Amino acid sequence: MDPSLSVIGKRADFLAANRGLRIARPGFVLLAQPNGGRGKRYGITVTKRIGNAVVRNRMKRRFRELLWDALPEAGLPDHDHILIGREGGVERDFAALQSELSAALQRLADGKGDRPRTPRHRSRSRRA
Repeated sequence: MDPSLSVIGKRADFLAANRGLRIARPGFVLLAQPNGGRGKRYGITVTKRIGNAVVRNRMKRRFRELLWDALPEAGLPDHDHILIGREGGVERDFAALQSELSAALQRLADGKGDRPRTPRHRSRSRRA
């Protein structure tokens, strides 16, 4: 692991990254947001929808290796980088994930993100 990388631990930082650039790929979604001079930081999110704990931990280990390999050279300086696991990500070939991540980081460097997601609205009707 590169000493210039640090891990994001606070939920507020994860939520703040959700307001930044978003790039979706088949195995993951990459979020990036400037962090005000805190250096290159990364975070990983894999929800229970992906699978049981064994599957989620395996996906997180793979993502960690991807980020450790790619972020020191291709990551944006003073940005938070968040990888969110998608359903097909754990079965994808590691080399395919590497090429997708490098393409996603290049799009970030160019300032090109995917269009913003439409917000989910909770229904206001409550039954007694």
